[in-house]
Amino acid sequence: MKEQTSIPKHKLGRAASLAGAGMKVGVNYLRYKGTKALTGRDEKDKFHERTAADTYKTFSKLKGGPLKLAQVLSMDKNLIPEQYSDEFSKAQYSAPPLSYPLVVRTFQREVGKSPTEMFDTFTTKASAGASIGQVHKATIGDDTYAVKVQYPGVADSLHSDLAIVKPIAMKLFKLDAKSIDPYMQEVETRLIEETDYKLELKRSVDLAEKSSDLNITKFPKYYPEFSSQKILTMEWIDGLQLDDYAASDASQAEKNKIAQALWDFYAHQIHSLRVFHADPHPGNFIVKDGELWVLDFGCVKEVSDEFYEGYFRLMEPEVFQNKEKLKPALYDVSLLLEEDDEATVEKLLGIFQESISLLNKPYLAGIYDFGDNGFFEELAAFGERTRTDKELQAINSARGKADALYLNRTFFGVYNLMGMLKAEVNTSKEVEHRMHKM
Repeated sequence: MKEQTSIPKHKLGRAASLAGAGMKVGVNYLRYKGTKALTGRDEKDKFHERTAADTYKTFSKLKGGPLKLAQVLSMDKNLIPEQYSDEFSKAQYSAPPLSYPLVVRTFQREVGKSPTEMFDTFTTKASAGASIGQVHKATIGDDTYAVKVQYPGVADSLHSDLAIVKPIAMKLFKLDAKSIDPYMQEVETRLIEETDYKLELKRSVDLAEKSSDLNITKFPKYYPEFSSQKILTMEWIDGLQLDDYAASDASQAEKNKIAQALWDFYAHQIHSLRVFHADPHPGNFIVKDGELWVLDFGCVKEVSDEFYEGYFRLMEPEVFQNKEKLKPALYDVSLLLEEDDEATVEKLLGIFQESISLLNKPYLAGIYDFGDNGFFEELAAFGERTRTDKELQAINSARGKADALYLNRTFFGVYNLMGMLKAEVNTSKEVEHRMHKM
């Protein structure tokens, strides 16, 4: 993959790049409409493929906010056309890396040393690159480290970047402000935290310690003495990324074991700690010698007891299966509003009942087989139907709390990982644990 030798830092340069991306969207759309008018052929798929590639190319050069938005959107396959989710998924762990001189410059600014003055060896090429930073392999004696180096200018340009990206995304995906604002707020909030590597170091050590009793789930050792605000050093873990492991010739029994460990890891965080790893994509997990390693705590979400109790009350069968009990519970979490008229309440009540039923389906089964694609087909069909429902589009009040967005994305992200592994997992323990905590 070709390396970048620079990242536009100034607002005007970044704005010009993003404006150029917006213009390409417009040109591609005009080309699509012209072809349709002249030939009668509807080449919408080609339009989406071309536009997704052009947009990702710009976002990946800018890093930071635009690339993080691509990563977040790629995880919600029900929100955007599949061409974009497929292209944007590259943002998770295979973005074009920065050249070595820029990495050296970051080291000199942060710690007053070059990488080779701090480590015995340090790879000049990145092992992985994502939206916020890239990882290099380093050694001191017999010890091997993964050193995450933040891209320059990411934190400073965050707010202005997202303000420019918002209307482009709205136009591209035909979303209104009501639909996209929670995503923009999420990206900005989490990205501010993710650019603070000292915070990530603290969270990583804390959550690893509080999860140390989990079966076959492991965490790398972290090194504060080799870390700073923009450099984070941890133990290097060899192994297979979760998607590569899923595609490997490991037996299904072995994959089920890893999937159960991942499932239990999230159950422990959400129900016991009320603080959870909110970025469940395969690049954040490594499988080594039959154990699951969790590598990245940059994106972490904490939920209050009040929110937790209101949210999980919705998932109790006696509540979501009974509209008379579900209705007041939806008002409690602001998914129904006092100003809603009768028709709006009835419409939303049916939609929320169906969505909660889908979310809860694996839990109620006790033992659930994620290798059955029928579940994911149901999710996709529901997402497409609600995304294009004109009655829902006309209901323009903001709904719910931002915490629910993180939690929902995490649940469905974990479901996608289970599906990738085609795993059968025991979900009954989590239900029992959840009921005990209520």
